Amino acid sequence: MTSKNLNKKAQQIRLDILLAIKSAKKGHIGGSYSIVDILVALFYGGIIKFDATNPNWEKRDRFILSKGHAGVAIYAVLADLGFFPKEELGFLNNGRMLGEHPDQFIPGIESVSGSLGHGLPIAAGMALADKLDKKTNRKTFIILGDGECYEGSVWEGANFASHHRLDNLCAIIDRNSLITHGSTEDINALEPMIDKWRAFGWDAYEIDAHNIDDLVKFFSSLEDNTSKKPVALIAKSVKGKGVSFMENNASWHHGGIDDQKFNAAEKELKSKGEKND
Repeated sequence: MTSKNLNKKAQQIRLDILLAIKSAKKGHIGGSYSIVDILVALFYGGIIKFDATNPNWEKRDRFILSKGHAGVAIYAVLADLGFFPKEELGFLNNGRMLGEHPDQFIPGIESVSGSLGHGLPIAAGMALADKLDKKTNRKTFIILGDGECYEGSVWEGANFASHHRLDNLCAIIDRNSLITHGSTEDINALEPMIDKWRAFGWDAYEIDAHNIDDLVKFFSSLEDNTSKKPVALIAKSVKGKGVSFMENNASWHHGGIDDQKFNAAEKELKSKGEKND
């Protein structure tokens, strides 16, 4: 997929998320929008190996959304790819397939998530299993929230992954610097984030979370990883990215969308999508 088409796809996914949350009358739109471009790079940029017609395909790569409150973002991607009917997005949180947090009964979802701090230990276990099974071409990708890095189990998982030299594991930290109550740095500072991951024995890098071309290039480079270390990517993102009045605004962490704001957001996203035509 071309750069232009990848960016157009990202705008489409944001529209799908908007419609799903409007229908559900609540959702985590800010943190979903901050990871859309990462998801597009992974799933449409030729990075993650998958088969939408066979979600349990033995040779698939694994993806875990540890910040499961942003589940609607991965749902929108999976529905678009054909893992399940797109119509399911209109029934978010109503007792059908899709709840607010992902679970392993949804096609394309590897593990229940949303209880923050659990995802990295699970991903590390998967990556270790592949090492033991000599599945050398299989990778595990995980997206964590930066606020999630307040959890001690994240750093236990980080230490475990480094000890076992899990170079088939890539942790992507959604570094939008906002949690429910405001700035991560005002509440319990995380910087210098990159130094923390390096101190735990990881190869750590920073990237613009909204430059899809750079994301695809970075993920593609992991095929040549010879360091024998797990990789942490600090993805510098914007909460609410794509809708100007949501961007960098902690109040859009969770909630509903009234008709006026929905119409304004839809108009802005459609306008950006048309620019990529």
